Amino acid sequence: MKELVEYIVKCLVEDKDAVSVEIEEKDGETFVHVNVAEKDMGRVIGKGGKVASSIRTIAKSFAKDKRKTFVKFGE
Repeated sequence: MKELVEYIVKCLVEDKDAVSVEIEEKDGETFVHVNVAEKDMGRVIGKGGKVASSIRTIAKSFAKDKRKTFVKFGE
């Protein structure tokens, strides 16, 4: 899942080197932390949060054992 989210985000941003994706699993839940350069944050979130919502939907569909999956953007 990490590679998928990282690929999607890198396709959206200008500063591809600043993209980092970390996966944290605890208590039966999966947290995906996505960090990008500040100037690219608007591209990743999108107008009205539509791009971020789409990334969350894709990440949830690839979750192992249908675990609860949360995607967080920013620091």
